[in-house]
Amino acid sequence: MRQYSTEIKEIKKVEKIICNKCGKVIPVTGGIPQEDVLEVEKRWGYHSGKDNQVDCFDLCEDCYDELVDSFLIKLEKPR
Repeated sequence: MRQYSTEIKEIKKVEKIICNKCGKVIPVTGGIPQEDVLEVEKRWGYHSGKDNQVDCFDLCEDCYDELVDSFLIKLEKPR
């Protein structure tokens, strides 16, 4: 004989992504963002003032371009 227990699992689904810089809403359909975004998750290390802090943010493509254009040392493009 088998005895069963019932479990309810909570599932988190992304409905939309909001650019942390400009607030633009990127819709998500079927789990797929309708525009590409830069997703950053950074865990700071021991040699920082943010030891073990985790920072997460998303940037739309326009805000990514603005950020990269502000770099003193420009990005290297792969050959």
